[in-house]
Amino acid sequence: MSTENKYGADIVIDTLNNHDLDLVFGIPGAKIDRLFNELENPVDHKKTPRLVVTRHEQNAVFMAQAFARITGKTGVVVATSGPGVGNLVSGMMTANAENDPVLAIGGQVPRRDLYRLTHQSTASATLFEPITNYSVEIQDENNISELISNAIAAANGPKPGAAFVSLPQDIDDAIVTTSALPKVQPARFGAASLADIDWLAEQIEKAKLPVLLVGARGSDDQTASALHSLLERVTLPVVETYQGAGVISRDLEEQSFFGRIGFFRNQVGDQLLAESDLVITVGYDAIEYEPRNWNRHADLRIVALDTVQVQIDNHFTPERQLIGDLGATLTLLRDQINDYKLPNASQDKLMAYKEALHDADTPKYSPAQSNLNHPLNIIKSLQAHMTDEMTLSSDIGSHYLWLGRHFKSYVPRHFLISNGMQTLGVGLPWAMAAAMVRPNAKSVSVSGDGGFFFSGVELATAVQMKLNTVHLVWQDQHHYNMVKFQEELKYGQDAGVQLAPLDIVKFAEAAGAKGLRVDNPSQLDRVMDEAFAATGPVVVEIPVDYSHNAELMSQLIDSEL
Repeated sequence: MSTENKYGADIVIDTLNNHDLDLVFGIPGAKIDRLFNELENPVDHKKTPRLVVTRHEQNAVFMAQAFARITGKTGVVVATSGPGVGNLVSGMMTANAENDPVLAIGGQVPRRDLYRLTHQSTASATLFEPITNYSVEIQDENNISELISNAIAAANGPKPGAAFVSLPQDIDDAIVTTSALPKVQPARFGAASLADIDWLAEQIEKAKLPVLLVGARGSDDQTASALHSLLERVTLPVVETYQGAGVISRDLEEQSFFGRIGFFRNQVGDQLLAESDLVITVGYDAIEYEPRNWNRHADLRIVALDTVQVQIDNHFTPERQLIGDLGATLTLLRDQINDYKLPNASQDKLMAYKEALHDADTPKYSPAQSNLNHPLNIIKSLQAHMTDEMTLSSDIGSHYLWLGRHFKSYVPRHFLISNGMQTLGVGLPWAMAAAMVRPNAKSVSVSGDGGFFFSGVELATAVQMKLNTVHLVWQDQHHYNMVKFQEELKYGQDAGVQLAPLDIVKFAEAAGAKGLRVDNPSQLDRVMDEAFAATGPVVVEIPVDYSHNAELMSQLIDSEL
């Protein structure tokens, strides 16, 4: 048995081990190098989490975020002081806004230098306080494990999100005599109030057209399973948010799925919610799609099922909030409304909405330019090449509007999308994390050429790790197109959206990946065949005709953007 000293870094690792956290993403630096040394060079074959070194701290958070969303475990990222922790900000904002439990450990100058104008001294705990569930700086080496344990607990609370721990260099290097704390099992929530469940069952029985709106917190495996069990007994229409995508299975699609909402107030789901006399939100977060969009006139009757109290606003004032474990609540509700049948008139309305939804799946947009690919044709080919076991990660851009509207997903958290912060650059890092934790299925991501180069440098990391990823780049003559087309609609012209051109295929090849280009729309399916058949990272450049974006957003409800 080793008699070597145990340092602060060892306590950090022991605490992560005790919480079964087996993957860490990050970039080293002088102020936190002992932790990296212990992660990569453990003594006496000590168990340590696997370390994935990235090219940018922001991408490390994105990977940790996707890891958390997919596995339900805490994503962990480690960065050095100053600009290292500064580069975590966008990723941490995204994770916190989108209910993904992420723990970031940031290096810090020694405590004696905290208030000096010294190299990389930053009030990092203060920086992260408003954008996380928990932010703290360790001031005593004997408190390392308790503070990290509390950070993990806060990240996994009723409303999951980000947590930050600042680790001064002298704490990282300190000799510690205490041991890491064991994992404390999280507090378990039961179902919501039985009286409230009874009341909701009565309201459903009296309603003519009750509708379920399922959001991010309703998309975990347990809640989705309970929802399926409910819908197998009772026919109720369901509308998904973008981050609730996949909660309706293939078997339940025809009877229960009535669209997805998340951008533009002109979808079948919007129209159905507007006509409902009882909207039941399930794990819905207002940041996903503001209530003013789907409750335009603030006149809908709403009941909220959630793990936390909702944020009340002028367009979201639930009659009751049923707070508790969502799966348990839905199970009890199922037993209460087991015999409920929608009125015949409502069934007729739903048939009409279903026809409208089918029509929306095959819209009659004008043809694409002859040398470019129509967005719907790309989605059609993508859908044909993907299985339910695969994961699709969408970056932000015009493509995300088309995917959110038209890409079909039947398994929760297999279609990953950022609809809280709408953060550019998430696509490739998310796909890489999905490939790590779902190694037996291809991991696919889509971005625009603008978003791709926010994180495209990680392609080299994907090559190094031999990840089976396919990344589609919708190339629109080098613009920030999602901004471009909205500016044109508002002002008749665009501004600040032209990018310097980069050869995407050559870039991919320079990183060691396979680079493909669709030179003609007739090649689309053949190139996709080649991409999905390949081993290792593949990048496909697809010139796209985005002139149809205006058609996509046409006929807005109430004629507002």
